[in-house]
Amino acid sequence: MKVSAREWEAVLGGTVRVPDPHTLVHLQFRRFAGCPVCNLHLRSVVRRHDEITARGVTEVVVFHSSAAELRPHAVDLPFAVVGDPEKRLYVEFGVESAPRSVLDPRAWGAIVRGVVRDLGPVLRGRRPLPEPEGGRLGLPADFLIAPDGTVVAEKRGQHAYDQWSVDELLAHAQVLTSKD
Repeated sequence: MKVSAREWEAVLGGTVRVPDPHTLVHLQFRRFAGCPVCNLHLRSVVRRHDEITARGVTEVVVFHSSAAELRPHAVDLPFAVVGDPEKRLYVEFGVESAPRSVLDPRAWGAIVRGVVRDLGPVLRGRRPLPEPEGGRLGLPADFLIAPDGTVVAEKRGQHAYDQWSVDELLAHAQVLTSKD
């Protein structure tokens, strides 16, 4: 698969280029703004963001929510967040929605951990209660895109918490950057 060059508006302002002519792009498709399962995963990416960028990877995260819905959830993320409420990018990249996203028992632990983690800030008014535009049944997907637009690695999740770990992302990037 080859991704044609384009620019997307980031929800906090500015644009993001995909592919990036200078770095690998880790394009993540997540679910909805405020998704507790997505937040759980993105916190691991935030904690290790310096390692990711040092490996020559730019993070871009797409949600099927509007920019207005995403802004309060994206303010502390050190990477570009893109809203796609019409799910045009989801269709283009073949990213699915299915009941198995939340019905698969492998996702249940992450669902509970994510809800517990996010409940306090919601109750204290520090984070808005999620209102899932586009539904709750999205599946995650990861694409690693080379500067020429070639998708060099991908993972299509089978449930809501089935995505690359940071270690898996770094391993893919290591293989690709060690060839240079």
